[in-house]
Amino acid sequence: MRRFAPLSVAALFLSLASLSLAFLTLAFLALPATAVHAASAPCKPGSGVKLRGKDLTGAALPPVMRCADLSGAKLDGVDLTGKDLTGAVLRKASLKEADLGQARLDYADLRGADLSEADLGQMQAKQANLRGAVLTDADAVQAEFPHSDLTGAVLTRAVLTQANLTDAKLVDADLKDATLGQIKGRTADFTRAKLGEAKLGQAHLEHAVLRDADLSEAEFTQAELDGADFHGADVDKASFTQADDVDLTGARGTPENLPDDAVAPGAAGDEPAEDATPTWGRDVPGNAVRSKGPSPALVLVIVSGLGLSLTLILWGVAHRRRERFVAEMAVARHAAEEDVTRFGEEIDALDFEMKINQVSGPTHEWRAALDAYEAAKQALNVAQTPYDLQAAATAIGRGRHALHVVRSRLSATDGHR
Repeated sequence: MRRFAPLSVAALFLSLASLSLAFLTLAFLALPATAVHAASAPCKPGSGVKLRGKDLTGAALPPVMRCADLSGAKLDGVDLTGKDLTGAVLRKASLKEADLGQARLDYADLRGADLSEADLGQMQAKQANLRGAVLTDADAVQAEFPHSDLTGAVLTRAVLTQANLTDAKLVDADLKDATLGQIKGRTADFTRAKLGEAKLGQAHLEHAVLRDADLSEAEFTQAELDGADFHGADVDKASFTQADDVDLTGARGTPENLPDDAVAPGAAGDEPAEDATPTWGRDVPGNAVRSKGPSPALVLVIVSGLGLSLTLILWGVAHRRRERFVAEMAVARHAAEEDVTRFGEEIDALDFEMKINQVSGPTHEWRAALDAYEAAKQALNVAQTPYDLQAAATAIGRGRHALHVVRSRLSATDGHR
């Protein structure tokens, strides 16, 4: 019986493996280019599959739904978990009790859509338009709404724990009895929003705008409120237990559980004592017994005590200056970081717009904007003082000027078409 040499068996195995790899490569290359790139290429909102006004509650959904036109469509209770609906148009669509967990709706148009009792857990909706949308009793834990427009949206009793509402617009939104614990709401605009009885424990609301908002009986336990604007807001019976940087200047009502360092509505400075004249400066009656001059030992003790007190005062002043510098630097750095982030998002938005319209901007200015973004990030990394952060602001100014030139030239190009 003939035996195969070990070398021959190994060679045969390697040959079969190579043929299999070649076959799989050819099969992949044979796929249409649209199938390979469909998931990654940007598209114009509403330019995808046309399902306007369709009842999809029992229908099979198409595999690709990016930029789909679903205006007025019925999707009640439909499972859209993890679906990519980037740029989709869902105006006045009905999505009651739909499952949109981990779905992508960046740049989507959801104006007037009904998402009552929908599951929006970890949904991504960056720069989405939800003006007038209804999210009553929706579960939106860890949902992402940065830079989105929720003007006039109804979020009564909605659960938005740990949701990202950074720089979101919630003007006139209804958030009564909503759960907003640990939300990221820096620079968010809640002007005239209804937040009565809302739970905002540990919420990050640095530099948020809450002007004329209804905050009666709302809960701000351990919330971060540095720079938040409460002018005209109703804070009657609102609780601020252990909240940081509470400044209710211009607010109305009587809040509860204010921290010792908080600025209450209508707070006035401390009144001077009725009689602040020291006893040693008062007239001494003529029949009073005058004491003898202090002894040298007493003078030495007093001088030593004064020296120690002066040393402690100087140390306290220096310590407060250091703390104030650290606090000012933290605020300045935070503001600079947000400005750099916004500039990066402006670049992303213009890049997305150019790709979906299949146009390209002037190379020199576009490169200048990208270089300015990198320079701003580098300036942030090395900044040690608020003055050092001016380099980042200068770079962003140059970059925004370059972006303006790009937009102007693109507009001029569109006008000649």
